Amino acid sequence: MVNAGGSESPGKTGAAALRIVFCGTPQFAVPALQYLHSLPEFEIAAVITQPDRPRGRGQEISFSPVKDAALAAGIPVYQPEKIRAAEAREFLQKIAPDAVVIIAYGQIIPEELLRIPRLGWINLHASLLPKYRGAAPINRSILNGDSRTGLTTMRIDAGMDTGEMLLQQELEIGAEETAPELAARMAEAGKTLMAETLRGLREGRITPRPQDAGAATNAPLLRREEGRIRWEMTAREIFNRMRSLAPWPGAFTTFRGQICHVWGTPLSEPAAPAGEVPGRILGSGAELRIVCGGGTLLQLAGVKLEGRKRISPHEFASGMRLSGSERFGE
Repeated sequence: MVNAGGSESPGKTGAAALRIVFCGTPQFAVPALQYLHSLPEFEIAAVITQPDRPRGRGQEISFSPVKDAALAAGIPVYQPEKIRAAEAREFLQKIAPDAVVIIAYGQIIPEELLRIPRLGWINLHASLLPKYRGAAPINRSILNGDSRTGLTTMRIDAGMDTGEMLLQQELEIGAEETAPELAARMAEAGKTLMAETLRGLREGRITPRPQDAGAATNAPLLRREEGRIRWEMTAREIFNRMRSLAPWPGAFTTFRGQICHVWGTPLSEPAAPAGEVPGRILGSGAELRIVCGGGTLLQLAGVKLEGRKRISPHEFASGMRLSGSERFGE
């Protein structure tokens, strides 16, 4: 499989700019949009993004991060409610792009649209395919305790992340890195990988490779219930859950019948006293530790009771007047 380290070499001297439609929605796609727009060898003819949606607690209508970036750069924006509508096909046919770059757009692209650009629809996927096909590859890699991940550019087909692979780049996952932190770093690495992919396709330097379907794993959207902590898991496994499910749904448990979110870090030693029940809170003041599976311990870093702000372990211990037999997840 072809690997790339993110070369920034220009395309062929004197070649016409590659005409691109950029299709994406969240912040993860923004670095690639801005980078491609900054290079004279590429012409971003238009941006396709999801319609404006109500967001946040106030449910105010707001633009997607990609739309904000496109408007700031003076790039025309198109926001079809359904990408499979006839008007979307007509829009793309009129622009006649050489390629469509698609990064976390949020809708399935119908097969009839895939045939419009001569170089295809080129996707940046946040895993080393065929591992972690689906909508949440970054979260799933951290949740599973992986130490390495990567990026894949691919030419999409009618399946879910099943298209031919073009270039890949491997990345290390930090031992304490959260999903938002890793996503930001991968987005920065992905922008140069996408540029090199487009150059390679234009110049005929890339041989697409089929995926090994037998090695594929799925990375479906996160579900809220996945954030519920099972204290029978080891402290490291629980810590991975905290890192991977930030900011939503977060890692949560119960305390005195209330839902609460918790943060912490695993301790290598000492081990929990023999016979302690998982979820039991040990210590006092700022030094609170939680008993986890296998006799491991989690150093508590913060607690957020339902409807309240996050507080420190010391504030939690003082405000709750902890007794010696308290536990989470009772």
